Amino acid sequence: MTAFIDESREEFGVEPICRVLLIAPSTYHARKVVAREPSRASARAQRDAELKDRIRKIWSDNRKLYGARKVWHALKRDGVDVARCTVERLMREIGLRGVVRGKKVITTNPDTTRPCPDDKVNREFRAERPNQLWVSDFTYVPTWSGTVCVAFVIDVFARRIVGWRVSTSITTQFVLDSLEQAIWQRQPLGNKSLTHHSDRGSQYLSVRYTERLADADVDPSVGSVGDSYDNALAESVIGLFKTEVIKQLGP
Repeated sequence: MTAFIDESREEFGVEPICRVLLIAPSTYHARKVVAREPSRASARAQRDAELKDRIRKIWSDNRKLYGARKVWHALKRDGVDVARCTVERLMREIGLRGVVRGKKVITTNPDTTRPCPDDKVNREFRAERPNQLWVSDFTYVPTWSGTVCVAFVIDVFARRIVGWRVSTSITTQFVLDSLEQAIWQRQPLGNKSLTHHSDRGSQYLSVRYTERLADADVDPSVGSVGDSYDNALAESVIGLFKTEVIKQLGP
């Protein structure tokens, strides 16, 4: 508004423009004073200006990927006490937004002929400590030399990827390698309370995979067929991986 009046004031004058725009001329003049002397702005305006600078820096430092929720958490880690709705408002005002996810590709090919463990998670993706609940899934990723598959094992407690593997084929060994990395990194042997949850993909129901879980004293859990919510946390983390990493570098 102020910029528009500045551009047209020589031709039409401030008061006629304000009359058409249904604003008081004093509002325009007050904003011009603040623009010249920021110290004369209200306490809220000064606070907003400071927060906007911090938000811009956090957004830029994180490859322009963060939305309001992640920016809000970053501000809290820096000791800045601010409401999430305030961060959302300020990001709208300065035209910043987080990266948007694309359409999900379905990767699960259920094997209905194999015996299947019960769903012990029941969509309750919460853990009170590390190595209490792992979730697994894999996805397709485009590269300059063709499409590859990436498998993940995720610790629910911190939503941390503890095992991963890249392959050009979706064999049992492919997902088993990601499990082996998770077991090697976290050493859960003897932890009877660790549950491993996956979808009903044939790789996760294979004899080799289920036997490896048993050898490591890990309790298997499998979701239902055709229901994305039954392995929602794994799909959410994979979605973030593809949005924040792959799509920023992709072919």
